[in-house]
Amino acid sequence: MIDPVILQQGSDWRAQAEIFDEIFFVFLALGTLVGTIVVSYTLWNVYKYRDDGDRSDEKFDAPTVGELPTGQGGPKAKKLFLSFGLSAIVVISLVVYAYGLLLYVEDGPSVQDDGDIEILVEGQQYGWVYEYPNGHTERGELIVPADQRVDLNITSSDVWHNFGSSDLRIKSDAIPGEYSETWFKVSSEDIEAQGGEATYRVECFELCGPGHSQMKGQVTVIPQDEWEEWYAGTGNGSESASIESTGVAFDAPSAGGVSA
Repeated sequence: MIDPVILQQGSDWRAQAEIFDEIFFVFLALGTLVGTIVVSYTLWNVYKYRDDGDRSDEKFDAPTVGELPTGQGGPKAKKLFLSFGLSAIVVISLVVYAYGLLLYVEDGPSVQDDGDIEILVEGQQYGWVYEYPNGHTERGELIVPADQRVDLNITSSDVWHNFGSSDLRIKSDAIPGEYSETWFKVSSEDIEAQGGEATYRVECFELCGPGHSQMKGQVTVIPQDEWEEWYAGTGNGSESASIESTGVAFDAPSAGGVSA
């Protein structure tokens, strides 16, 4: 099993999106390699054992239906068990490799930094409300810093929803009365690549009513120093009441978008 500690790079942890991209690339590359070998070997056998009219039936060792080619440890048996052995090695290696990475994605780093942020996410028909540790709430947009793990505690106030972002490779159920957890992290390099501020689309992936298709939001990631300045000014703002006390409800959206 792959220890999550080996996924740590210095003081940074690998983002979920990077891990899923790596798994996809490994499976694609290995599948292409194995497929090329199998198809090439098949075509070679088709050519080698083709019927050109000169074959003598006395020299042809035809297989019998239902019989394994294991006779006397001959070349047929060697090829059969060699192919079985190689297939088993490839499949078991992929299972162990992928399962170890998916455990890391599921549970996150085993050691949490003091700077980690835990945010409560509540789904409501038809929008998202985010509550920060200081009680400040945001509707529709989640603002977080770069280079910092963000833990999301997700629930719902009415019906089943599913909070997710395809770009960040996160997805978690929002169920009334229950809480599910996920996490993500965006690096400074990604922020710089998008011009100093990175945005990621948030959607609901659970059919939740007539406004489901318009239940969208946004994750905005900004540099650490800018986020700290923004967060310091949120303590006593008009949006600082907790989710429970706001009782906010989202109206069914019109064609123009979500209205709160």
